[in-house]
Amino acid sequence: MRSMVFLTGATGGLGKAFAVECARRGWDLFLTDLDHVRLGTLAVSLERTYGINIRYKAGNLMDADSRKELFQVLSEADYKFRGLVNVAGLDVEGIFQERTRDELRGIIRLNVEGTLEVTHCLLDQTDPMTPFWIITVSSLAAFFPIPVKATYAASKRFLLDFSLALRDELKSKGATVTVLCPAGLPTTTSAIEGIEAQGLIGQLTTRNVGQVARLTIDKAVKGRSIVVPGLINQIMRWAGGLVPPVILSGLLGRRWRSARQNRKDLIAGLVTRPESISI
Repeated sequence: MRSMVFLTGATGGLGKAFAVECARRGWDLFLTDLDHVRLGTLAVSLERTYGINIRYKAGNLMDADSRKELFQVLSEADYKFRGLVNVAGLDVEGIFQERTRDELRGIIRLNVEGTLEVTHCLLDQTDPMTPFWIITVSSLAAFFPIPVKATYAASKRFLLDFSLALRDELKSKGATVTVLCPAGLPTTTSAIEGIEAQGLIGQLTTRNVGQVARLTIDKAVKGRSIVVPGLINQIMRWAGGLVPPVILSGLLGRRWRSARQNRKDLIAGLVTRPESISI
């Protein structure tokens, strides 16, 4: 069997977009996510459409035992990989003290522990005949201290810094690491509600998931270190670096508290939704 691309969070909106884009390029895939049935449906669809080979295994990357079981399957089959796309992640929005400890642990266990261990495992099973590349999904939030999303933003900052450091370590092996830092992506009902709650700025910073996946893979195979889709998002990243972090945190805190209240109003039907969202 040819070397594959390993993809986590494969049945979510962005994960599925990456799976389709990889399949379109003729790459065999190994998919993982929580739901076995949804993985199977996606695998059959991609195999029939693009004529590729797909393996998959359901598992919970938040759980250490589940990760261990997945890694054992990969090791015993001696699969070889040409690429890794770390998509799986968790965002629990809200004031830190109002979140449960299980929610907070979940963010760290999936965004940080899961991503680290998957990356560590895959580096032991790279295809020596093909340059290996890694894409890790961080967030535009990684560049800012964000009240109301404090743990999530910090976990994404960890992924950004880790990925850039790992990139340097892997230079001698001819491997590359690319960090994707998108703003809003309309991947779920909850995500769309969050975008709508931010009003005009939410719509302006939102990108199409298919276009994001295509752009990121194009940049990854060329060795780009960081991908921030959209000119407005790139300007926001640059401008944010000019503002002292304490001041920036205060500004972002006001924005996100306002967006959170708008979201509650939208859900309660107290305000009118925008006519359309670009998906």
